Amino acid sequence: MKPQHQQDQKTNVLFVCSKNQWRSPTAETLWRRHPDWNVRSGGTSPNARHHVSEDDIRWADVILVMEEKHKSRLRAEYTRLLEFKPVHVLDIPDEYKYMDAELVEQLEQVVPSILAIFQGAKIST
Repeated sequence: MKPQHQQDQKTNVLFVCSKNQWRSPTAETLWRRHPDWNVRSGGTSPNARHHVSEDDIRWADVILVMEEKHKSRLRAEYTRLLEFKPVHVLDIPDEYKYMDAELVEQLEQVVPSILAIFQGAKIST
């Protein structure tokens, strides 16, 4: 087990799609064991398996959404909570099933570079 001060160094990453059915759970599964990140996923739809909550927003250091519409929905619902939260759009359309090889490839290509930039900014502050 890591010492508490090292656990605190982890970045809390929230992945968001619409129904929390395919894209964001794939991202959560893919990055669940990353040594520097704690991950969760949620959806913006009222019918989502897990609807993004205030607790999720407060917990997250950075939020990665699949499409621009997810960012807009989060901003509409959690305007004040998102005031100083980085929200990045991954531009991954709703064309994939859970753990689809092409979806995994896209996530593996884009997520580390976005989080490396965020973590670099976090370390320098």
